[in-house]
Order: sequence, then C-alpha cells, then structure tokens
Amino acid sequence: MKENKIGTYHFVAEPFHVDFNGKLTLGVLGNHLLNCAGFHATDRGFGMSTLNEENYTWVLSRLAIELDDMPYQYEKFTVQTWVENVYRLFTDRNFAILNKDGIKIGYARSIWAMINMNTRKPADLLSMHDGSIAHYICEGEDCPIEKPTRIKVDTKEVAETLVAKYNDIDVNGHINSIRYIEHILDLFPIEYYQTMRVRRFEIAYIAEGYYGDELKFYKEEIGGGEFSVEIRKNHDEVVCRAKVIFV
Repeated sequence: MKENKIGTYHFVAEPFHVDFNGKLTLGVLGNHLLNCAGFHATDRGFGMSTLNEENYTWVLSRLAIELDDMPYQYEKFTVQTWVENVYRLFTDRNFAILNKDGIKIGYARSIWAMINMNTRKPADLLSMHDGSIAHYICEGEDCPIEKPTRIKVDTKEVAETLVAKYNDIDVNGHINSIRYIEHILDLFPIEYYQTMRVRRFEIAYIAEGYYGDELKFYKEEIGGGEFSVEIRKNHDEVVCRAKVIFV
C-alpha cells in the first residue's frame, strides 16, 4: 500500500527553533527533513548505521523547499517523506510539511547519492541489497513543486567571507549541509525577514567543505525577490550554489 511507503513524523516548534517572528527557521526545518529521511531509510534497511558497516554513506546532492507558511512557536507539525524514484546513481526523495491542523503548508524535493566512504565514488543503488531499495518507491504521491533547477551566478563581487569553524562541522568532519543554508540566509538584512518570507529555497551541493576552509559568498539579485548565491572555498573551488525567492 502507498501509505506504508510514506514515513510520517511529528514535531513541535520549540522556542529555540524559531526566529524573532516566532516561526520555525528554515535551518531547523531543513534539519528535520534530513532527520526524517534518515528515519525513513533506517526503517527500510538503508540507514546510515547499516550502510556505514558496509563502508557506504548517503550524500545530499540537491534540496528544494517551497513554503506557504511555517509553524509558530509551540505548534505541532508533521513531516511526511517518501521515495519518488530510484536510479542507478541517485534517488529522488520528497517531503510534505503539514501544520497543526493537518493542512499541507509546504513541500520539498531532494536528490541523494550513496558513496563509498573510501573511494568517495557513487555506488550502484540498483545493485545494493539486490536492488531492494526500488521496492520502496511510492507511486502516485503528489509533490506539486518544481524540481531543483540549474543555478547560475555571474557576479564577481564577494558579499561575505567567513572561515569554517567548530559549529559548522558535522559528524563526518565536513561542513554541515544545513549550515550552508543558514549562512546564505544571513546574507540578507533583517528587514527582509521583517517584511517578507522565503517562498522557495534551493541548493545544489558540489564539493565538500572542511574546518578552516575560507568560504566566499557571491550574491546576485535576479529580480522579483529572487537571488542566486554561489559559495567558493579557498578562492576558486565551488562548494555549492543556491537560489532564494522572497515574497
């Protein structure tokens, strides 16, 4: 049944998870989405701990989030997640965010690869565990937002420079994928968040960043509340690109 292929997880917007508007921050929501992906994969035999024993791990390649609203402080909310497609080298995973009344207030699309932890090369998903991951494809569940797009940044002007520190680094020794999102949102003045909200955020991860890397942020205004951002490390290597749309 389709319902058995959808993972459903319940949360509360804790006071330390909201911004000055009293609403859940995008960084915290992003962490919840990634945690739900982990819960869902673990329940089906493809979790990190199982993969690590075989010297493999999941790597997030792209994430796109589109929101009509965010939960307020202390409000309950729900995240649903399911696998849309499985290909040889990557898989599509979708999410729905539901408010306290069970109304869908946002969706997300993500693309993941599984890599060998020694060679850093992608694994063949269709041969792992005899291709059983394909059994969890959930057909017919709607995710009515645009798939991650190609992001282009032409500006040569540096908007911000920072060095990756302790709080940026995750359990794998890399800059945490959500920290990039938080740093990108910090490029915009607080007046943006006083008068507007993020309608869509998407990010493409290209290279891994590490402790001590110097990160340069390039921000380009496209128009109509849309911005493109590129992060480079150590002068010229592109780490990720993002798109932010305010309304």
